[in-house]
Amino acid sequence: MTSTELEYRIKEIIVDALQLVDVQPETIPTDAPLFGAGLGLDSIDALELASALERNFMVTFSETDPEMRDAFRSVAGLAAFVAKQRVDVPKGAQGPLP
Repeated sequence: MTSTELEYRIKEIIVDALQLVDVQPETIPTDAPLFGAGLGLDSIDALELASALERNFMVTFSETDPEMRDAFRSVAGLAAFVAKQRVDVPKGAQGPLP
């Protein structure tokens, strides 16, 4: 999966998991903030999104990980985090990739 494909898949997960009926994945800017003035997500959305990403990519988010804050800043940050964790997945292990 290329980085562009990963970013688009994360956008689809954001729309689906958070039930953003008025948002299309392609309208979410890759580098725009996900919280506050950006997409307007809140802390509950962050928990739901983390859970959806864990299920889809077999990654783990930890509150104590200092990279979490940066990862959740944007789609690009989430994609970089997911890509980094997937590199660390043992050979033969597979996630439910589309």
